[in-house]
Amino acid sequence: MAKVALITGITGQDGSYLAELLLSKGYVVHGVMRRASSFGTWRIDHLRVRYGGEQGRFQLHYGDMGDGTGLRRIVEQTRPDEIYNLAAQSHVRISFDQAEYTADCVALGTLRLLEAVRDHNRHQGRAVRFYQAGSSEMFGEAVEPVQRETTPFHPRSPYACAKVFAHWQTINYREAYGLFAANGILFNHESPRRGENFVTRKITRGVSRIKLGLQERLALGNLAACRDWGFAGDYVEAMWLMLQQEKPDDFVIATGESHSVQEFLELAFQRAELEWRAYVDFSERYLRPSEVDVLQGDAGKAARLLGWKPRVRFADLVNMMVDADMELAERELRSLGR
Repeated sequence: MAKVALITGITGQDGSYLAELLLSKGYVVHGVMRRASSFGTWRIDHLRVRYGGEQGRFQLHYGDMGDGTGLRRIVEQTRPDEIYNLAAQSHVRISFDQAEYTADCVALGTLRLLEAVRDHNRHQGRAVRFYQAGSSEMFGEAVEPVQRETTPFHPRSPYACAKVFAHWQTINYREAYGLFAANGILFNHESPRRGENFVTRKITRGVSRIKLGLQERLALGNLAACRDWGFAGDYVEAMWLMLQQEKPDDFVIATGESHSVQEFLELAFQRAELEWRAYVDFSERYLRPSEVDVLQGDAGKAARLLGWKPRVRFADLVNMMVDADMELAERELRSLGR
């Protein structure tokens, strides 16, 4: 029989790439999505067309990380072999404005899901495997120039604090209850499916619209912040590999390179043959109350034990995103009759 996977946060960037990967491997995939008055399924609509339907291999369920009863019901109904917890309020800057909601969704939401899995395993005699999506933001003001699995955490945002809670709860359930539970500490990963309010996509979307005359200026915050940026499509493969091992463990997933926001900005404008200084404005609105200056990961453990390495390099990632957003801007231009 085909393996069954349950993905929370199915409508997000990572959820869509992970669903594609699992479906290509023959899985039955169930996704959890929040109910909203507007549709937000554009990242997975192609999967609904190809694999959906009443008896299809791709099914969606309404659920929320704040509703423990609903999560339990979904786990009992779908009987997954693997659960990938990707749901989160994942925008770091917004977490300062919505600290309580972020903590409830990211931290307590993970705890609710872990409890649902523990009870399901105990009552049904099953051994569901659990993946928790961690973040490099947990390292925050890191005490080591390159961060690995043993680097102490120093979170500097409500989002990062919530992720640290979820990380240690996952380890606790592994040690206390024997749950096959793995943490992926993923450094920044981007794609053309990234949300438009994240700085990388904001840049590539802005570049494309400026190039075609749909936008005049681009406002950004701290250009000196450095991050280890990879391609989301590569990183979801690492998630899957973690749950295929004999024993659960925790892994840093990163490229090993750190680049500034300004470097990303320069490459994006170069791709569009524009000079970025002529179009970019600084805005204090986008600064965080406490900043993380530099993050750079060491994924050596993942390379040794999982056989995982990133395929897409930094410059290729930037070009990929700019090219995709140029196509989007061209469609927007045509829709305006211009």
